[in-house]
Amino acid sequence: MNRTTSPGDIPDRSWIDRIAPGPARPYLRLARLDRPIGTWLLLYPCWWGMALALGAAAGSGVDAWRVAWLAVLFALGAVVMRGAGCVVNDILDRDFDARVARTSTRPIPSGQVSVAQALAYLAGLLALGLAILLQFNPPTIWLGVASLALVFPYPLMKRITWWPQLFLGLTFNWGALMGWTAITGAAEPSGAVLAPLALYAAGVVWTLGYDTIYAHQDKEDDARIGVRSTALRLGPASRAWVGGFYAATVAGLAAAGLLAELSPLFLAPLALATLQLTWQTARWNPDDPANCLAKFKSNKWFALLVLLALAAGSV
Repeated sequence: MNRTTSPGDIPDRSWIDRIAPGPARPYLRLARLDRPIGTWLLLYPCWWGMALALGAAAGSGVDAWRVAWLAVLFALGAVVMRGAGCVVNDILDRDFDARVARTSTRPIPSGQVSVAQALAYLAGLLALGLAILLQFNPPTIWLGVASLALVFPYPLMKRITWWPQLFLGLTFNWGALMGWTAITGAAEPSGAVLAPLALYAAGVVWTLGYDTIYAHQDKEDDARIGVRSTALRLGPASRAWVGGFYAATVAGLAAAGLLAELSPLFLAPLALATLQLTWQTARWNPDDPANCLAKFKSNKWFALLVLLALAAGSV
């Protein structure tokens, strides 16, 4: 399939088309609210960090209602900040997006939203994100502020490095650290300080894997317009590299569970998660954009299995 003649990436007849007011639709699409996979991939590491901390703090009297409220806050924050990140990305990439078939129909390159309007929208999203962030304890607030040093430069990475997927991993998995501190601010576990770092590292290499798969959708257009990615850098060796990234992911998750002294119940769901990654790698066709997108989206199931593993290990 020729990428230059492929359809755009905006879903047909999504909930936005069915129920959202007409003037709001371009802004909802700009925040990718019709494509929740990015929100899930941003949210799950936050919940992973919470679950890992709960396991490490077992018996410390953590308030269940407080934990539920924190989980909701992370969900709201993921929606808002993923949207803000997409707005930043589309403002900076508007010229590139206009030259790629898959992205040319996005609100900014198609002229539905001006840059000035997008900047005003971004300001509103960031203000809402700040209001959500201020509900957390101080260590988590400061980690959230620090994450902006990763969020804003990320869209520029594809211009200067063949490894923008690594920078995305550093950005998207920052929530693993925030999830940990959101819990440990109320109930400090003894030791296990390396556990959230192992979890964060596992998330980073996981993102390297799934975003390399995603990047193969656009490799022809990216090569034509001069955008860099691991898909282009790794080329025919991509499958072996993705398999290696996923193996490192499992190793990092196992290390995090060991460092947090999770129970052996952690292992069975982790084994299922490992099988999911194995299936992805074996069944992935790097030259079929639809297959790449499907395998990329399947990572929400891997992330859910990891959450179940961490939750089981905290029992």
